[in-house]
Amino acid sequence: MAPTRDFLTPDVRTQEVNRPSSDYLDVRTPLRLDSGRTLNAYRIAYKTYGALNADKSNAILVTHALTGDQYVASHHPVTGKPGWWETLVGPGKPIDTDRFFVICPNVLGGCMGSTGPASINPDTDKPWGLDFPVITVGDMVNAQVPLIDHFGIDQLFCAIGGSMGGMQVLAWAARHRHRVFSAVPIATAAWHSSQNIAFHEVGRQAVMADPEWSQGRYLELGKEPRNGLAVARMAAHITYLSEEALQRKFGRNLQNLAAKSFSFNADFQVESYLRHQGSTFVDRFDANSYLYITRAIDYFDLAAEHGDVLANAFKDTKTRFCVVSFTSDWLYPTRESREIVQALNAVAANVSFVEIDSDKGHDAFLLEEPEMFATISGFINAGAARRGLKPARSG
Repeated sequence: MAPTRDFLTPDVRTQEVNRPSSDYLDVRTPLRLDSGRTLNAYRIAYKTYGALNADKSNAILVTHALTGDQYVASHHPVTGKPGWWETLVGPGKPIDTDRFFVICPNVLGGCMGSTGPASINPDTDKPWGLDFPVITVGDMVNAQVPLIDHFGIDQLFCAIGGSMGGMQVLAWAARHRHRVFSAVPIATAAWHSSQNIAFHEVGRQAVMADPEWSQGRYLELGKEPRNGLAVARMAAHITYLSEEALQRKFGRNLQNLAAKSFSFNADFQVESYLRHQGSTFVDRFDANSYLYITRAIDYFDLAAEHGDVLANAFKDTKTRFCVVSFTSDWLYPTRESREIVQALNAVAANVSFVEIDSDKGHDAFLLEEPEMFATISGFINAGAARRGLKPARSG
């Protein structure tokens, strides 16, 4: 049944694709979700960088992780901080915006412009809250397809992302394999482990235990569950780091103290760091979006979607893969990347695999990692040569 009223504003489409832009695509084709429910219409917020070439063969889709957004290579409008992957994306960088047209959408369920639980429910004229349908990573990917169609792109040159972004890359390669020439899933897995589901549940319970959460109706009541969301962020952030990185950065150093305070204040530097991470996170993220996106990750199981045989997800694929993991990533350890590689090998897919020695933990994919940069550059340059795209700048 169609909604009783049209909640979408007029389309705001990209008029020029040769400059950075921040835009919205309003999709009025119903989206059938994995849950069986349907979104009659939805919005995808996105940013683009670079220029789309004449035959539209140079498009790279960058997919973001749990707390990311579309601001991959430009300053964030809320925090004012640089783009979350400016180390990798930009002129002359491994994903060179002088060569490629980069598209980065905010996921369905997100809170930076794409339709999610903070959006207005057309049937009630109030924020969706928990009436928003539960979504999956596959739903996120299916919601991105009209965006790629909007630009007239038949096949992406590359889909690349880390963590939940890597899950989206795998879902693109499985669900829309003919539309992905190459794929780079980084620091990710083909399914979410029980340990990781447990960490997510702790975070969700922290949010829902906040009295301000109000059964998910906080927006219409003018409340903010800041404390619960901050604690959720603190707990999750620990999983993004490694013991070595924490010890090297903080050790047991006290925070602006000559001696222990014998209180429950933030005596240690690591405590202060986590509190800062939590307090700044709540300024840019919606609590219900956190619930929905973590649940989408929990439900991700690519093998289960294909008869419990992961290789079936990639049967007859022509996509070229480069799988990347990090030695100190205990959130998505290397063995889970190897499972992806083994499944690809089982169907004779074109796949390369690199395990990068790093003590920076899961977040290594967001940081200065020269070996990762070299790996991605080499893979992209080889694919570009095969595709007949213009070469990288010399020097």
